[in-house]
Amino acid sequence: MSYGLPLALLLAAAALARLYAVLPRATPRRRTAPPRTGTCALAVFLGSGGHTSEALALLAGLDFARYTPRTYVLSSGDALSAKKAIALEAAKASPAGSSRKSPYALVTIPRARRVHQPLLTTPFSSAVSLAACAYHVALAPLLTGRPFADVLLVNGPGTCVMLCLAVYLNRFLGLPSPKLIYVESFARVKRLSLSGKILKPFVDRFLVQWPDLAQGDSRLQYKGCLV
Repeated sequence: MSYGLPLALLLAAAALARLYAVLPRATPRRRTAPPRTGTCALAVFLGSGGHTSEALALLAGLDFARYTPRTYVLSSGDALSAKKAIALEAAKASPAGSSRKSPYALVTIPRARRVHQPLLTTPFSSAVSLAACAYHVALAPLLTGRPFADVLLVNGPGTCVMLCLAVYLNRFLGLPSPKLIYVESFARVKRLSLSGKILKPFVDRFLVQWPDLAQGDSRLQYKGCLV
């Protein structure tokens, strides 16, 4: 008697049960807020163009003394987003003469799909992007002993899906992983973006910037205009 098929089904059922266990609930239990004196390691994905502008507008209102260190995740070839992140850091820097520095880092990952890239080659480039994300989110923290971040902020470009998948790899394996916050683009007035539709069941908080988007969906939260 062959045990191959029953074993495969058992492993698949166990994997699905584990995935279900780490999914966020639609109505999460209230948690005690961390003390305001503590710090929070923050990572943000800059998706180029308008996505980068919106993400940096969100960060501009934060207290960098509390949200530290910061990690800016960039797609390969996106030099403009890197310059904008550095400019924001310079604008928010401590006053001249202060010995206290607010650390940040720039991390570059391959794009999951380039503009006009043939669909036939997209699975390969997505796999390369996912491998790079898994290195930064899972493997590098194991080697250095420093978690990738406490919170990961994303707002839509396709490569951020790979980044969130890497976070779920950590969760699946029981490794430290950041909370996922998705902020839908201000340009999305009536419908979610494709990335938003994909990630909605998986992120811990999903914020929209137009009230109609949040109607009838407990997973979506409207907090007003954020950018």
